[in-house]
Amino acid sequence: MNPSPRIRLSGPVRTKAWTRETGAIERIEDRLLIRDLVRIVFFVPFDHFQIAADVSHALDSYLRAVEGHPEALSRYTCCYWEPRELSEQGWELIREILRPKERRYFDDYTPDEAFHPEKEGAEPHFSIYADGDRGYAFSYHARIPWREPPPHSVSVLQVTLPTEYLEERGAGTVRALALDMASRLPFASGHAGLALSSWYPVDEQLDRLRPVIFRHPGFDIRNASIHDNLGARVDGIHWLNFLGHPVLKELGGASSLRARLQSPATNVQDMGEERVVVSIGPYPEAGDLARGQELPAYREFAKVLEPWLEPFPWRLTHFTDPSIEEELRRWWRRFLD
Repeated sequence: MNPSPRIRLSGPVRTKAWTRETGAIERIEDRLLIRDLVRIVFFVPFDHFQIAADVSHALDSYLRAVEGHPEALSRYTCCYWEPRELSEQGWELIREILRPKERRYFDDYTPDEAFHPEKEGAEPHFSIYADGDRGYAFSYHARIPWREPPPHSVSVLQVTLPTEYLEERGAGTVRALALDMASRLPFASGHAGLALSSWYPVDEQLDRLRPVIFRHPGFDIRNASIHDNLGARVDGIHWLNFLGHPVLKELGGASSLRARLQSPATNVQDMGEERVVVSIGPYPEAGDLARGQELPAYREFAKVLEPWLEPFPWRLTHFTDPSIEEELRRWWRRFLD
């Protein structure tokens, strides 16, 4: 397995601290702004009461995978609470969220209940993560349950692991984790592969990211947790690519997809219930255009999936320099052009 390049970029961050004695104070501290990691994401077009048990299974899979790493999970946020130390009380709260609830739609909420839907369990979400910048995290954000949900709304499940974990345990362990998490999820799509975690929005960090992302195309740079309106679209090409209904059906099923992919590095595995995982190589690759490593199997798969890839995903403001948008668009199409 070729190790991926280490990407660790630090810089000053303005933060606020509060104490009873001094009140709120602002300070500038140096911290890690960009780091490499492994990200696993699933986009699930179902409501929480339909998938709570499946998400609980995915959480148990992740906890088994990070067992023996006591630094992996030490803090959490739940609903709109401030971050807290992960205690027994925190675990009880998270497990309570993941207990299957009765079917109740947001349409039936009173105005007071609708004002804070998270308190009534209509929009459960939580994150568990490592203190500092160690690269471990598990987050889940369920969509709001309407009787007729918006056509593109999805619940999002996302986990990360440091690349050191990948190199220590091997790509087979990470692949097994992704497959175990996916085994009970009725996902529309999902993926696993190399990614860059960014403290600030990507368009604000482009000067730091530019030397990396245009040399190593295998790194994803988007924050998947905001993609709660992805619907049946697919958010790019990765090492592991999970496809479900309706994209797989529109591709003609697993056998038809398999016939359209000629690269010996690509494998299509049927997962049952109209779901497959497409693996590009035995381990995730960053690629290196400076050395002619253009990831041709990724490019082949991108051409096949192009009609189902989401459109340019950034919603940049009118204050953004047009050249930044053009660069990000060029990066977005890196496997197509």
